[in-house]
Amino acid sequence: MSFANLKTRSTNIDALVQAAEAAGGKPQSAGKDSYVDDRLWKPTVDKAGNGYAVLRFLPASEGEDLPWVRYWDHAFQGPTGQWFIENCRTSLNGEACPVCEQNSKLWNTGLDDDKVTVRKQKRRLHYVANVLVVNDPSNPQNEGKVFLYKFGKKIFDKIMDVMQPQFQDEDPVNPFDFWEGADFKLKIRNVEGYRNYDKSEFASPAQLFGGDESKLEALYNSQYSLKEFVDPNNYKPYNELKAKMARVLGEEGGSYSTAEQISLDETAAAPKLPQREQPAMQERESFDPVSATSNDSSEDDTLSYFAKLANDS
Repeated sequence: MSFANLKTRSTNIDALVQAAEAAGGKPQSAGKDSYVDDRLWKPTVDKAGNGYAVLRFLPASEGEDLPWVRYWDHAFQGPTGQWFIENCRTSLNGEACPVCEQNSKLWNTGLDDDKVTVRKQKRRLHYVANVLVVNDPSNPQNEGKVFLYKFGKKIFDKIMDVMQPQFQDEDPVNPFDFWEGADFKLKIRNVEGYRNYDKSEFASPAQLFGGDESKLEALYNSQYSLKEFVDPNNYKPYNELKAKMARVLGEEGGSYSTAEQISLDETAAAPKLPQREQPAMQERESFDPVSATSNDSSEDDTLSYFAKLANDS
């Protein structure tokens, strides 16, 4: 959709809600697991684990149907010391994934040890959207710029809540709309060692840039495409994933890449980032024993670093 067509849009919140529900929404670039991606915005927290920022979710980019994309990945360390950090093929319209298949078998044994393994190897759910950073007190240089923002189910639920409010005195809001959307006040707290977003909320609906069309069009044209996150070319084939899983888990018949072989040295500890770059906390995760899926993203910089090491496998 061009900006000209965007101006004449009908605010169809129902269509967005239906798309989210059809995808099970109540989706880092896939294939760009680099240590640093300048397109990605991440919140900054203080020593107490608290953080604040104001974001504006942006509409679907030209040529794309939805303003967000959803995908899953796996990130776990095997007994060999190697890491398995790969996109999950279930992101591609539910295609088969060897890790998910193994998780289902282990979970169905009913054994506690197997359930521990499943939780370790679970899918991690990610959503990605374009955002305008309105206020970033810790990094004011980000303000007024467009970034990709990767978030988990808790924040996506906040989006769904304003699109389909539960009370009669609340009107539906399309938070991705330039003219009738609303700023999102991201409020992060440290609750029992985990990141908590319960206090986050949308402000009252207001036109972005006061409706200045020249500014809105320039903003629209600076958005990033989301297609790469669900591009099949950025997902390894089933057999390749299965072979890598076997290597990471130390099963017979697996050959090792150069990057993986490094971690087999028993005297070498798993690589770590400097303490200041490690996340102070993670989001508390809920767990679905049926699909063996994590419902929240941990946004772990350390795992991104391991992904770089394992990338040539």
